[in-house]
Amino acid sequence: MFAEKPTLTGELVTLRPVGPEHVEDLLELVTDPVVRRLTGSHGAFDRDRALLWYSTRAEHPDRLDLAITAGDDCVGEIVLNQLDTDNLSCNLRIALAGSRAFGKGYGTEAIALVLDHAFTTTPLHRISLDVFAFNERARHVYKKLGFVEEGVQRDALLWDGEWHDSVIMSVLRPEWPARSGSLA
Repeated sequence: MFAEKPTLTGELVTLRPVGPEHVEDLLELVTDPVVRRLTGSHGAFDRDRALLWYSTRAEHPDRLDLAITAGDDCVGEIVLNQLDTDNLSCNLRIALAGSRAFGKGYGTEAIALVLDHAFTTTPLHRISLDVFAFNERARHVYKKLGFVEEGVQRDALLWDGEWHDSVIMSVLRPEWPARSGSLA
């Protein structure tokens, strides 16, 4: 379903198939303490593993990995993964490069571009995501884009000795056209 890796262009960002040329910026992203907390990333990342990972994303027809670029600057990544072809659904995840990318509308536009692409070029019916309850900024953006809160996974993240809930959200194909015209 995601064999073709498009370039999607908006007013603020361009989404490009992720590749080894994005490794340095994305390593910065996954090692930023604020981003790690927001994504719940406990693991360690090294350049060689990241280079291999990003060098192979184009080979996977069951996922769409895109770098979020603003001008010549890679400011994050957005991914459609966990594809379920029987139920026409997948997961969305996004991460921005910390303070240099937060609050500029990059994430909102990137998600809108990906949702529009997914709902107009594939038969997908449902796109879901998980977001930690403390990430109010992201929850606000997801709601603005049409995601609906479906439930809570209690105590899903242990971070610095404290438990945090994860909120499950989704947007359905029939809900997207009504919202897509007013997102910019």
